[in-house]
Amino acid sequence: MHDLRKKIFESGKTVSRKARSRQPSAQQSPAGSRPGSRATSRHASDEEDSSEYEYTDSLASSLVISEEGDEEEGSAPPSASEVLHNHIVDLLDQKRDSGQDRADKLTAYTELIRHHPSAEEVDAQMDELIPMLLKSVRGRRTPQGVMWSLKALMMTILSSGAESIHSRVYPTLKTLCENSDYDDDDNEQIKVAAIRAMGVSTLCGGGSVTAAEEFLEFLIEIIQSDGHVIEAGDNGPVVTAALNAWGFVASGLDDLEEQSTEALEAFMEQLDSSDVDVQVAAGSNIALLLESAREYEEETGETWNMRYDQDALLHRMHALTRESSKSISKKDKRQLHSNFNSIVTSLEHGKGPGYSTARRFASNPHTGGNKADFNGDYQEYGYRQKLRIQNISIVIDTWSLSARVGMLKSILGGGLASHYLNNPVVRDLLSGAKTEYVSAPQNLKPNKYERKNRLRGFSD
Repeated sequence: MHDLRKKIFESGKTVSRKARSRQPSAQQSPAGSRPGSRATSRHASDEEDSSEYEYTDSLASSLVISEEGDEEEGSAPPSASEVLHNHIVDLLDQKRDSGQDRADKLTAYTELIRHHPSAEEVDAQMDELIPMLLKSVRGRRTPQGVMWSLKALMMTILSSGAESIHSRVYPTLKTLCENSDYDDDDNEQIKVAAIRAMGVSTLCGGGSVTAAEEFLEFLIEIIQSDGHVIEAGDNGPVVTAALNAWGFVASGLDDLEEQSTEALEAFMEQLDSSDVDVQVAAGSNIALLLESAREYEEETGETWNMRYDQDALLHRMHALTRESSKSISKKDKRQLHSNFNSIVTSLEHGKGPGYSTARRFASNPHTGGNKADFNGDYQEYGYRQKLRIQNISIVIDTWSLSARVGMLKSILGGGLASHYLNNPVVRDLLSGAKTEYVSAPQNLKPNKYERKNRLRGFSD
């Protein structure tokens, strides 16, 4: 998925520190890497088989636009852009607002832009929106207010993609991530949101390659220290967020060799975490790193200087596919087994996530002839993870793409379909992926049992 990664840091920003050091005429010297600390964590990935995620307008739980009483009878209802413009104007006017008023306005703005993105309306007010959201974050009046400000900020960055955003928001987000001003539950949620926002800002808000590499180093420190470096010691969700953000931002870099050994060691340690989400996220990042190494070798003929014990790594991952500890719930065991079966298959066969090596007839013997006529003509099922958006099915066939889809799902939720169809930033993040088209959306017609239940007045 090399082409997918190349698109993100354009306009002279696509050269990594290692690559810059190879260029005699380079103006910038490579920055030295920081020493790392130690940590443990993990992240939940999608199920291996039959994992087609469907996002359609009917499932998106879109914000219903209705301004009853504001239009004269017979007049056309306002467009989504007009309603968004009015919400932004209202959001920026906070002179006499109470804390609840501000929260309500942030909620309305975030949910509207989640399902009806409009870069034009956001960009037109960017010089006021970003300072206002940062002021809400810095004020820290209530943890709920900070959370809604962070959600609104992420949605704003994804909707706009303006290159001037990252340098304006990153320092505030990092400071927020490093401090602890609330109780444990609120601090956990805010740190998770801040880490995600930093990742979105870096990849979609104009972050340079150098900024991306420095952010990845910061994330490795969080992972190595099990969250202690940001006052979230042994916090599974925070470490998982750091692992997921690492995969998301790393998917935008062509050359990960310089930090690959340290990162791989940190991820391998997280395979022993007591948190299943941390283990899965660490395993997914290991697969992403080795995938990047394979692509680099195929394109350049050179190999990475990445030191690790391949046999020991595969042995540990095979053990996780059979984990039977009584301290782990049945649901977590299924998740662990499914994800690590996918990761092991990927490492052993050089494939992406969710690849099935199970074999079937390449042709269907039930349409004529007999099995002898096919002469053992089998083919593997192949990639089973797909993202369904209306009649478009996106095949998730690389760990790089999987990291992006995972982050977008966590931020956009049911608004992912609308952003994919209407937002160039999200389309660019998923560009280069293989797409398949189906003739009509599934489940348009109820089956006979559903029809009977509806006639009887039963709910579905």
